[in-house]
Amino acid sequence: MSIKKYIATQDNTLTNAYEENLTTRATASNLGACDIMEIFSIYGQVTSSNPTKSTELSRALIRFPVSKISSDRTAGNIPASGSVNFVLRLYNAETNQTVPKNATYKIQAVAQSWEEGYGTDIHQYKDKSTSTTGSNWIYASFNTASKWTDEGGSVISSSADPAPEYSTKLADGTEDFEVDVTSLVEEWIAGNITNNGLMLKLTSSQEGSASADSPIYSNPTGSTISYYTKRIFARTSQYFYKRPSIDARWDDSKQDDRGNFYYSSSLASAADNANTIYLYNYVRGRLTNIPNAGTGNDIFVSLYSGSSNNTQPSGSKLKFYDGKQYVTGGYVSTGIYSASICITGNLGTASLTKLFDVWTSGETGSVQYFTSSIGPVKMGAGNNSETESYVTSIENMKDTFRQDQKFRFRVFTREKNWNPNIYTKTNVFVKPYIIESGSYRVFRITDNFDVIPHATGSTKYTKLSYDVSGSYFELNFDIFEKNYQYGVKLAYHNSYNDSYEEQSEVFKFRVI
Repeated sequence: MSIKKYIATQDNTLTNAYEENLTTRATASNLGACDIMEIFSIYGQVTSSNPTKSTELSRALIRFPVSKISSDRTAGNIPASGSVNFVLRLYNAETNQTVPKNATYKIQAVAQSWEEGYGTDIHQYKDKSTSTTGSNWIYASFNTASKWTDEGGSVISSSADPAPEYSTKLADGTEDFEVDVTSLVEEWIAGNITNNGLMLKLTSSQEGSASADSPIYSNPTGSTISYYTKRIFARTSQYFYKRPSIDARWDDSKQDDRGNFYYSSSLASAADNANTIYLYNYVRGRLTNIPNAGTGNDIFVSLYSGSSNNTQPSGSKLKFYDGKQYVTGGYVSTGIYSASICITGNLGTASLTKLFDVWTSGETGSVQYFTSSIGPVKMGAGNNSETESYVTSIENMKDTFRQDQKFRFRVFTREKNWNPNIYTKTNVFVKPYIIESGSYRVFRITDNFDVIPHATGSTKYTKLSYDVSGSYFELNFDIFEKNYQYGVKLAYHNSYNDSYEEQSEVFKFRVI
């Protein structure tokens, strides 16, 4: 699976807003156990004669389990740095009250450790952290009497002590947050920055103007209009999919061209003329690295024509365009190796209907690891532009899956206008149609909520893999809430209009 969610382990709202009496500030209030976090700036509510002394602010603190992200990387559950994106997801809490339009929010690394607390009163601010645990506007941790270096929460300044920071603008005020914070997470994982979480607040130009002599907050060049109130769900929310998370996303799809291996053609680009084939080394049912192959030591692939009955390699190695009789393969992941091959005219194999690939430890083939076969075909142009239409099934679909389970779904696709003849009907195996560019999404049946939406942009983390048996994708079910039914829908790329078209079939399962 190419997406993992890491739910927040701490969150809190810090505020210096006035209590209902409009006299006392709620700087001691704690909202650590509230199911909503708020970000706002209210200007001049209390005194019109000197409004810069009555600016009221609210900011959110959120901390994530970076140690879990790090251990998952060590275990190989997420890729190395540079091969994965970390995306902050915060979800809008709907309200019938005013929301800030065209507000810009800043996301910064917090400089001090802090306590979450147990406060829940987000309206009257009656829950104080003056005699118990919890952070507030003045204190980061009450039990240790640890004040914030800067009231309202201390952050690592990008200028004084370089740390990644981000800003994002919400035009309507009701949008969710989806911000790529990869650089910050990688700094946390590397230990270059201590993981004290992050702060979400309005940018300084939109936080309210406050006079330099204000005992609560100083921002003389801030806004003289109010921005209130952005509400987002906290980690204690009853809504399973609305809790703050960092999503690790990466494209782990594998395009194994053994089932759609083409001879080179002047009709195609150099990239499209390349065919990638894979070796999967299973030992006792587990993918296992071949000793001394691919991880610092090369693995080689040679091609042979077949014997008279095309059942095994025969004759000498075929030569490639550069005169060599082998290509160098590479290590992909545990037990998986690949090689990219172009069959050019120099091979003299245009009449062959079957080739044999032999994987070895050296150029001379001193140790043979694996031998398989390939049925190459010729590319061809057409004189019409047909609309692509398919029939799809998931061959190994189950009714239920456990939340602690991981499963690989096997997708079988054929063209809709395919008509089997008598010979085809009497044979068990029907060759699948290989979808080279496809995507999956998973949604909750009750309300059509996308748990995993199609990702067909820059990070294709829902891209289908394929091999000689058809398409496939994997899911870890710990991302799903139990006791609900979910649906899977597939989308295939339509080369005629360069778009993804979702297929009509829905494949349903329940998580238990």
